[in-house]
Amino acid sequence: MSLSAVDYAVIGAYLLAITAFGSWFARYQKTTRDYFLTDRSVPWWAICFTIVATETSTLTFIGIPAQAYGGNMTFLQLAAGYIIGRMLVSLLFIPAYFRGELFTSYELLQRRFGTRVKTLAAVIFLITRSLADGIRLFTTALVISIVTQVPVTWVVLVLGAAMIIYTMRGGVSAVIWTDVVQMFIYIAGAGAIAIALLNRIPGGWAEVVQVGRETGRFVFLDSAFDLTKAYTVWAGLLGGVALTLSTHGTDQFLVQRLLSARSAREASRGLILSGFIVFAQFILFLLIGVMLFAFYQHVPLPVTLARQDQILPVFVVSELTNGLAGFIVAAIVAAALSPSLNAMAATTVSDFYLPYVNPAADQATQMRVSKLATVAWGIVQLGVAIGAQWMDRSVLDAGLAVLSFASGSVLGAFLLGTLAPKVSERDTFTGMVAGLAVMTAVWWATPVAFTWYVLIGAVTTCGVALIMSATTARPAAAMSRP
Repeated sequence: MSLSAVDYAVIGAYLLAITAFGSWFARYQKTTRDYFLTDRSVPWWAICFTIVATETSTLTFIGIPAQAYGGNMTFLQLAAGYIIGRMLVSLLFIPAYFRGELFTSYELLQRRFGTRVKTLAAVIFLITRSLADGIRLFTTALVISIVTQVPVTWVVLVLGAAMIIYTMRGGVSAVIWTDVVQMFIYIAGAGAIAIALLNRIPGGWAEVVQVGRETGRFVFLDSAFDLTKAYTVWAGLLGGVALTLSTHGTDQFLVQRLLSARSAREASRGLILSGFIVFAQFILFLLIGVMLFAFYQHVPLPVTLARQDQILPVFVVSELTNGLAGFIVAAIVAAALSPSLNAMAATTVSDFYLPYVNPAADQATQMRVSKLATVAWGIVQLGVAIGAQWMDRSVLDAGLAVLSFASGSVLGAFLLGTLAPKVSERDTFTGMVAGLAVMTAVWWATPVAFTWYVLIGAVTTCGVALIMSATTARPAAAMSRP
């Protein structure tokens, strides 16, 4: 199995084009408001598309088809929870983000509680996002390595360099508008794979339906209340809602997109619509997994799979020709290159550098530090991606688990700040520490599925904080305080 010269040309041209396009926005980056928030000029439809592209990665592109190829479509239960979670984010958090001038979501915690809670939340974000996006980068490199036979480490370095360059130069404008372009590219790539599969399966769609029904691959509901199963109705509705409240309502990576909108109304509109697009997108990727299973009932696998995540790239390189394989690989790259580096730089500068290192820094200094922070976090993610080669679990589950592990404590702090005006900073900080401790025990000592992690962490954080507040009642300011 190998790509043709045309395929390599397509991949190379795409990487150069997207790097140049992202770098083009450098001319508009004069202040940190431009660099981190695009001067709040992004329309709702672009907010919608950038959220879809941000949420969709190579984990989605190869991990979700692998779920249906090796099992069924119960992943959709989690996606249903994502839609409900977005609606709650629009009600609970977005109005607060548009009161005043915020650069990061964690500044809201500073207003409500103070330094300790904000700092802990920001540290959790920087660590978990570095790990999760390092895994995300590794997944892309793994796919390209399979189809090109280039070692994973070298692929990580090339992709990482492109990601760092255009993010460092173009700021969040580059990230958002390249996301908009890349969303259409990877959806076109997924559509091309589906069409290619249907054209190669004897009997076409009718055969896919028959095989899917006979093998249970169209099953999408599992009502079992089993905490060890990742994809059930309960894990989807409760765990999926909690995960979305965390990732879309408190995580700076996605909140930064919302803060770039023209208004709270446009941010909410883009966020909610993105949930329905993501749900439809997941259906497409799961159907591709069923199609792959049906196809390989008639055609022997050309290689032995080391892991199910390899099934889609194996099909691409062994069956697609004349530049189409190169386009699909470019689409997979498109799904991956929605970097968090600018959001991490914003957190570094706004939540650490300015408060603790140089409060009087002028705009030129802030811009220089922001770009250095972007490069530094890019290097950290490269290191994680290279190390992830020795991971022995599903890349989809691993990426979501990392995000879920400590996010519950942060979500708990935001919920307390929004809904519990009498809870103090000490109560909340103690609750967050307790949430992290409980989640560490759950992670290491129980078989509980990752889809429950955020809910467990958030409930623990809120429960401990509320108990402490009830036993030592003290007044506290409301989160909406200017």
